[in-house]
Amino acid sequence: MGSLTGKRALITGGASGIGEATSLLFAKEGAAVAVVDTDAAGGRRVASAIQSQGGRAIFVRADVTQPDDCRNAVDKTVSALGGLEILFNNAGIIRRASITELSEEEWDRVMAVNVKSVFLMSKQAVSVMTEAGGGVIINAASGWGLVGGPRAAAYCASKGAVVLLTKAMAIDHGPQNIRANCICPGDTDTPMLREEAQQLGQSEESFLQQARERPLQRVGTPEEVAEAVLYLASDSSSYVTGTALVVDGGGLAG
Repeated sequence: MGSLTGKRALITGGASGIGEATSLLFAKEGAAVAVVDTDAAGGRRVASAIQSQGGRAIFVRADVTQPDDCRNAVDKTVSALGGLEILFNNAGIIRRASITELSEEEWDRVMAVNVKSVFLMSKQAVSVMTEAGGGVIINAASGWGLVGGPRAAAYCASKGAVVLLTKAMAIDHGPQNIRANCICPGDTDTPMLREEAQQLGQSEESFLQQARERPLQRVGTPEEVAEAVLYLASDSSSYVTGTALVVDGGGLAG
């Protein structure tokens, strides 16, 4: 308890799934949290849950594909919480389709939410962190950013880009005492995973059953992934930068 005491964190996609679980865990560990999302009702709910437990939290509505929204989110975080030491670029979407099935608009949207947002948010955060003497950036990639998957062309491309963008950021900003890492979750029981079933025309139960086909024989929970994000955000990983941490129940092991 208290591994993030005194830290200020901004979490995109913080209204549900892994973002929600991480927001709650960070607050439990002592961080003040800015919950950033387009979902105002969900974001306010998460911020209120933190406040009800005696934590500090704000909600900022932002479309992380828009430069002005990203700038505003960082500015409001610094103004309301007093600084910014941790950025978790978690916002993401998936479109299950091959390149022949994808429209150009769908491709652009996936790349904007999953990759461009990391660039835009990190660009703002790095300036603040550099002035403050350092910080930590964690980006949400995926196991499918390390290996390919079926009917997920744009998603795989976007998450592969996040992995290498993270490594480049680690090289560029290490001298400013800014660590950059990414997590690569496997199938995790979130609203996005269940949306995949709908996109593929499968029942949720049959889809989740397929997702359980890994050494641990189950899907992960948002809370389990949040624990990995906490490790990368905390001083426990003080010499870790430029890495892609796989959290997938052994799905990529074989």
